[in-house]
Amino acid sequence: MSALEAIRAPLFVPANRPERFAKAAASGADAVILDLEDAVAADAKNAARAALRRDFTDKPVIVRINAIGTAAFDADLAAVAKLRPDAIMLPKAEDPQQIGSLADIVPCPAIALIETARGLANAREIAAAKGVVRLAFGSVDFCADLGCAHTREVLAPARFELVLASRLAGISAPLDGVTVLLDDLSATSEDAAHAREIGMTGKLCIHPKQISPVLRAFAPSQSQIDWARHVLASGDGAVQVDGAMVDEPVRLRARSILKQAGHSGS
Repeated sequence: MSALEAIRAPLFVPANRPERFAKAAASGADAVILDLEDAVAADAKNAARAALRRDFTDKPVIVRINAIGTAAFDADLAAVAKLRPDAIMLPKAEDPQQIGSLADIVPCPAIALIETARGLANAREIAAAKGVVRLAFGSVDFCADLGCAHTREVLAPARFELVLASRLAGISAPLDGVTVLLDDLSATSEDAAHAREIGMTGKLCIHPKQISPVLRAFAPSQSQIDWARHVLASGDGAVQVDGAMVDEPVRLRARSILKQAGHSGS
């Protein structure tokens, strides 16, 4: 698994605030997203592009550019081509053909941010587009586009579709969107746990204090690790383990848990 595929808690930092880059890398995040889009005002985007760098960390550096078709897109693309980050993040991802064509212009992987109805409708094709290594959910923008409530119940089908699209395309499971509530970290923990239950494997962070609860939520618990080891020690075929049937699909789940935890399993 590559570093991009393993990301669980990437942290956004405005690209026009270079004094924050190293702090973001030292925050515990497993990747830093330098943001040229929503976090940067229109009159500060030139300064943000000029401030882009990647020499402040050995962790993956991702640049979120402005959406295809916006006034800032071409200049962003030129800046990214010069920087050569570990990946670019494409907001408002909607057209798989346009996204695939970017791979010939900017030779780095892409994380496609699904934020609109059209993006969700095309998620399976976007996940399979050239250069795309992961999907991410822009849940706040998605709700604004559809006029729906930003609740777990309402968004569960959209999250599951991104998980399904990623699986069908053979790419790593998607990153969930941000939790905007910063005063109560239990919201971050609960949102991350919900996303993990659906099949996502990471969550976008907008503040350093969200990183620890996100990493905890996406890491297997000790009881899950113990269960997985117990299951894999049961041998082959269909057997009972602690009163439950264990067969190969259950062992696949156990191996996945140990892989996530960094342990080897047979």
